[in-house]
Amino acid sequence: MSETTYRQRRFRRPLGAAEILLVRHGESAPEVPGRPAQQVDGHGDPPLAPGGRRQAELVGARLATEPIAAIYVTTLQRTHETAAPLARHLGLTPIVEPDLREVHLGEWEGSFRQRIAEGGPVVAQMVREGRWDVIPGAEPADAFAARTTAAIDRIARAHPDQLVAVVCHGGVIGQVLATASRGGSAFAFGGADNGSISRLFVIGDRWIVRGFNDVGHLPEDDLEA
Repeated sequence: MSETTYRQRRFRRPLGAAEILLVRHGESAPEVPGRPAQQVDGHGDPPLAPGGRRQAELVGARLATEPIAAIYVTTLQRTHETAAPLARHLGLTPIVEPDLREVHLGEWEGSFRQRIAEGGPVVAQMVREGRWDVIPGAEPADAFAARTTAAIDRIARAHPDQLVAVVCHGGVIGQVLATASRGGSAFAFGGADNGSISRLFVIGDRWIVRGFNDVGHLPEDDLEA
């Protein structure tokens, strides 16, 4: 009589779970001191840079054959522009989810990149503590976590057993994956590349991270720019 054996098996999407592709928008236009980007509800709203438009096309081509049921974007134009090629491929109209807009950076809104490049004690504290809200006037960490969690929960409830694409922001991706890790630091998932794809499964209060910062569709020169 043969022995009973139990093989290791590949992961399968849990019954009833939503599979969410978290796509970071393409590279946005550079900051120019003295010429801040337009704002939407207090958030900087730059368009995509030429490289970001190329990244958007590559994301669209990468995901064009996936059985994506819906595409979500935020209130900021860089996500709409990134989602546009994929939406054309799939014949879908993106849905706006306002609560997935980027973390508000308070007094540094519109000058964040310059401040990071210059360094200083607040930058050092932000990195050391893994918190955006050490920036004067920035969105409180609890509020940012609460609104992004609520948004992901809404999307998951709307799409059981479906695959959806969510085009959002680097800070949001970090926060969502930190929430999935149940108390991890958002900065542990910092630096998602522009045009990258991360993968999350959500069923109820169970969040499962299955991928972070997939850039296989992007050429190396995009990653080094």
